[in-house]
Amino acid sequence: MLTNEIHAIVNKQRHFFYTGATLSINYRIHALQKLQKAIQLHEADISNAVKADLGKSHFESYMCETGLVLSELTYMLKHIRRFTKETTVHTPLAQFHSRSYKKPAPHGVTLIMSPWNYPFMLTIDPLIDALAAGNTVILKPSAYSPHTSALIKAIIEECFDPKYVAVITGGRAENTALLQEKFDYIFFTGSQAVGKEVMRCAAEHLTPVTLELGGKSPCIVEKTANIKLAAKRIVFGKFLNCGQTCVAPDYIYCDSTIKDQLLQEIKKQIIKQFGKTPLTNKNYGNIITQNHFNRLCGLIDVSKVIHGGHTDHSTRKIEPTVLDNVTFTDAVMQEEIFGPLLPVLTYSSLKDAVKKINTMSHPLALYLFTSDRCTAKTVTTHCSFGGGCINDTVIHLATSEMGFGGFGESGMGAYHGKAGFDTFSHYKSIVDKKTWLDLPMRYQPYQKLNEKLLHFFLK
Repeated sequence: MLTNEIHAIVNKQRHFFYTGATLSINYRIHALQKLQKAIQLHEADISNAVKADLGKSHFESYMCETGLVLSELTYMLKHIRRFTKETTVHTPLAQFHSRSYKKPAPHGVTLIMSPWNYPFMLTIDPLIDALAAGNTVILKPSAYSPHTSALIKAIIEECFDPKYVAVITGGRAENTALLQEKFDYIFFTGSQAVGKEVMRCAAEHLTPVTLELGGKSPCIVEKTANIKLAAKRIVFGKFLNCGQTCVAPDYIYCDSTIKDQLLQEIKKQIIKQFGKTPLTNKNYGNIITQNHFNRLCGLIDVSKVIHGGHTDHSTRKIEPTVLDNVTFTDAVMQEEIFGPLLPVLTYSSLKDAVKKINTMSHPLALYLFTSDRCTAKTVTTHCSFGGGCINDTVIHLATSEMGFGGFGESGMGAYHGKAGFDTFSHYKSIVDKKTWLDLPMRYQPYQKLNEKLLHFFLK
């Protein structure tokens, strides 16, 4: 799409926003209901598109994409009237007689840029929050998931006029043109490298941003952990979507005394969940692009592979692969893996493990397996991370009751449910002052009595 076409869409949305149409709560509810019906109607199409892009099974597609989106829609429709209400707050005595309140207001024209790994959910979830908050939206789905991006475009055009919600497909040229425009808010999900560019461009217009990035999310397995259950849940979270999940456990950091037992159980679970020949498992997906596939193959140190390691260039599939005797200096530990490779490292002191994690970039997620509540409290208190689980993986993002987001290098801001509504809203702080009383003490000329009264009122 040409730059002038993108500029025209942004202008149309800005003009539409200033008509005030999206300020109506009923208008927002109708929009969300329309989107809900369209997604339900196209449920099979969504599954087929995601499978064409990533090889996901229909079950996994619903569990991790369509189902989560419908859950967010249900939650938002249930709570939107409460979220949009003004909130009265305490008024200081010095402002007697007044009413102080916070009024949620939409930012205006917003841009949502989404990635390829969960192409439907990570596009539509923030859209739901943005529409609930009363914004207009331009969606830019990833060029690396073309089937899902095309379907998203078709669904949105079926539901909305482009002056309200528009979808712009394409690659770097379109991304560049969009980031040159002035938006009122930008929501980006993707890599740290691109996130930096988004933030740099947003700074030119002083546009606020939410960045949902990633990082090397540690999975700590402490010596009191239920090893069998830990292995089962780690294998699920790590190899879901072939490891192409921003909150996947990036590496295991376990107590050295239980490593052998843990590795034995992980091997068993990989076979149990994916079979002895995962490359032929029709429910096991593929790596998104050849470049990504080649990068992952380059991270496999064959001398450290203790399970898996086989690849298929023709299908871009890599077996669930476990690497042992890994150190923090190995290549696989220098970047976010974002694939089905699971390095295992050990510690002899949990205190030292916590220190080591805190010397690294803040991860998007942290997982801890332990039976000791004091250990859980210590790790979750002293480690810096976006979110996570105790005795499970990944599932913390599957609720609208908690915000999901990164911290430091793994991002800024959060969404899902109320947190998503807040992200796409600006809260106006307003004092409604009555006219029948006007305290004289703030006006010049200042008097000693006024000073005493001021001290009294401001205590």
